[in-house]
Amino acid sequence: MIAVAIDGPAGAGKSTIARQAAKAMGFIYVDTGALYRAIGLYALQNGVDLSCERNVDQMLSDIKITLSFVNEEQRVLLCGRDVSMDIRTPEVSMAASNVSALPKVRAFLFDLQQEMAHTHNVVMDGRDIGTVVLPHAQLKIFLTASPEERAKRRYEELLQKGAQVSFEDVLKDLKERDYQDSHREIAPLKPAQDAVLVDTTACTLQQSIDRIIDLIKERLS
Repeated sequence: MIAVAIDGPAGAGKSTIARQAAKAMGFIYVDTGALYRAIGLYALQNGVDLSCERNVDQMLSDIKITLSFVNEEQRVLLCGRDVSMDIRTPEVSMAASNVSALPKVRAFLFDLQQEMAHTHNVVMDGRDIGTVVLPHAQLKIFLTASPEERAKRRYEELLQKGAQVSFEDVLKDLKERDYQDSHREIAPLKPAQDAVLVDTTACTLQQSIDRIIDLIKERLS
């Protein structure tokens, strides 16, 4: 099986770029951030205090997360309910960052992520795929862009979904998440030593997708 690991900060376009690259290559796309978002959503919906690690750990026994693929699109099922759209709010994003720093949460999702890579050719994106989840991936990519460009993309995406947000708030939340993700004790966000750095600040979406596809083809050849 072939595994492509794509890591990078929030708003770098990992999900969109990885999804399109996987489709072009005939691989399965696995958005691991969606798994952490599902746990964050569950905590928010059930009034679990995210500052209390013990409470978060205890709720894991009540959670069942499964991935399904409909027309090559990943769908996230939380306790049997499709939450693929519900997990895309700024509030859930911050909750996901909080729970992703907890060892038992990461262990809870680790096996599911590895199983996908063992049974399919995958393009998997997240924060620690190349460093922790798939350290032996044939290709590791660290995808990034400037904070302002990433916030602009996220802001426009939220507006298209009808969210009432300001650019300043989106940028503030993104910088806070960057800090949380890169300074957590467990599996902090950082490039793998053998990762290819791809900065998409000045790139169109299609240029970014084409760059990733070219890297995959180069590695496979």
